[in-house]
Amino acid sequence: MTNAHVASRHRIPSDDLAELIKEFDLGDVVDWRHLADGLMNVNWQLDTPRGTFAVKRVTDVPLDRLRRNLAVLPPLAEAGIPVIVPVVGSSGGAVVEVGGSGYCLFPWARGAHVRGVDLPIAQVRRLGAVLAKLHLALRHTAETGALAAVPDSIAADVATPERAAEKADRLTSAARSHGSGDAFDAAALDALAKRRVLLAEYAALRPEGDVPAGPYGWTHGDFQYRNLLWADGELTAVLDWDRLGVRPYAEEVVRTAQVQFGVEGVFDLERVAAFVSGYRSVVPLEPAALLDGARRLWWKRMTDFWQLEFHYDRGDHSCDDLFVADEALLRWWTERLDEVERAFGGAL
Repeated sequence: MTNAHVASRHRIPSDDLAELIKEFDLGDVVDWRHLADGLMNVNWQLDTPRGTFAVKRVTDVPLDRLRRNLAVLPPLAEAGIPVIVPVVGSSGGAVVEVGGSGYCLFPWARGAHVRGVDLPIAQVRRLGAVLAKLHLALRHTAETGALAAVPDSIAADVATPERAAEKADRLTSAARSHGSGDAFDAAALDALAKRRVLLAEYAALRPEGDVPAGPYGWTHGDFQYRNLLWADGELTAVLDWDRLGVRPYAEEVVRTAQVQFGVEGVFDLERVAAFVSGYRSVVPLEPAALLDGARRLWWKRMTDFWQLEFHYDRGDHSCDDLFVADEALLRWWTERLDEVERAFGGAL
């Protein structure tokens, strides 16, 4: 994106703002500012006579799905899960379509985003317990009919090494033909070459079958520090429900641990083990399911190049830093596969 495109993306259009003020009866907005923490959608803080709010413009989720997802927040709040219930507009809905975009408004939540590696061990364990309680609350919400019933079975695609190598070849060509020859292009080309070597060397360790181990149900889908707020040592809000969906519970536990505690190219395995222990203190997920989830996520990271697809296919560079960090972690993880899986399985 050019600087002009980035600046335009960060501005809230004046006509849209006027419509939101009317829809939510906000009065004159005293001030607003862009919130830089979000990666996909765009968020702003609004200061108004009615108080402070967060407004979100949703760009990567169909609005009917967004409405379904937001509808689960009131029952989750009643169940004691720290969520922020959206404001209902004068038209009777939480999602407002303005200027071709979907917006939703939330009361401002206190707290700060804290990386998992910066949390004390006791808070890490509590975070694992909160995720387990969230899964139980979502299960109850589905049982009451507020969400669709969980299907009788689910499957998880396991990419073949050949398919991943073909994708790496395509992206290599894209980097050479569409790149500008800068440091990111050089890093991408180097990473793609090394990934082909890893794919060939570790192909025999890819997960077996497309049926994940362990129980599954409705999950948050992106339970990680950018979507969590902490204040005074307590979790005050679980944000961003765009990825709500049915998944293996182990998949969400493992992915959360990876994003929370896989930082600067290494895993904090002590915190991984503490997080898993906290989860299992509420939901006794079997170690076999967690080991299966860890192996499947490792292989998914081995065969996925989504940040490069954003960069070269969409011209979206917002996730470039994630690629560099994830690539370093993948290499570290692969060299210590047994050690990492012992942490997830509770045998650290």
